[in-house]
Amino acid sequence: MELNDDMRAKADRFLWTSGRVLEQRRYAWHFRGEGGPEGVLAVLAGYRADEGGYAYGLEPDVRGPAPQPATLRTAVPILAETGALAGPLGTALCDWLAGVSAADGGVPAALPSLRPYPRPPWVQIPDAPAGGLLPTGWIVGPMLAAGLDHPWVAGADAFCRSAVEALTGETHPYEVHAAVAYLDGVAAGVPGRRVWAEAEAARLGKLVRDRGLVPLDPAHPEDTVIPPGYAPAEYHYPHDYATRPESLARRWFTEEEMATSLTALAAEQEDDGGWPIRWAQWSPTIRVEARPIVTVEALLILRAYS
Repeated sequence: MELNDDMRAKADRFLWTSGRVLEQRRYAWHFRGEGGPEGVLAVLAGYRADEGGYAYGLEPDVRGPAPQPATLRTAVPILAETGALAGPLGTALCDWLAGVSAADGGVPAALPSLRPYPRPPWVQIPDAPAGGLLPTGWIVGPMLAAGLDHPWVAGADAFCRSAVEALTGETHPYEVHAAVAYLDGVAAGVPGRRVWAEAEAARLGKLVRDRGLVPLDPAHPEDTVIPPGYAPAEYHYPHDYATRPESLARRWFTEEEMATSLTALAAEQEDDGGWPIRWAQWSPTIRVEARPIVTVEALLILRAYS
């Protein structure tokens, strides 16, 4: 399924009507050739917290002024796509991460500083946060691909390597996404370790398929396993795992399976031009802020495979 002019025109109208400035600047740069990465980075700077890291609802599910590792799920890919991740912004971010990481080198999704602010009911804040593959993999993977040299990157790399190798039984889609981001980063940016990354990705893909964590026929997703805590229709399709053709996760699916998945993605575009969100909406603000984000991501996925 190709990204066609009609889809783009509808998305264009939706984003100029409903998008945040950040999504409007990303869209204008990627799809209209306007503004460039400088405009995107100028808006992203408004979400940067004094302590380092990012906050202020950059990631719609994470509110308040206290920077959180989970917010980097949104910030790091933007820094990567603008070419800023390997520069001073990436180094400053690593400096902040070094101060909030657990002893094992991983970072928790939420820090105690989030406690006074609104958050989803599924976000737990332990008194002594421990590192997790999610979100560490999402953060360090693009840093490895960008060649960012920092002590925090080395520690997070070692943490994720052990965590990925330990994924032999139970897992869930978001953890798999984080593992894929990490493995893609290793394959692209760490000399001599691509073979290991490919082997681990192949093993993980078999686990995803064997455990029914991906609907291969979007018309009949009812046999797909939805993990505890996920929304009733929170399915993760092949294009969610392999957001780009060069991802190691692309090898998990046949040409027909991927084409079917992309066709389903295109069909999800709603009448107003935006794409829906599938996860639980704990606040009306989530739908308003998150739909422009997933709309830009849907357009990028369709264009990457066109």
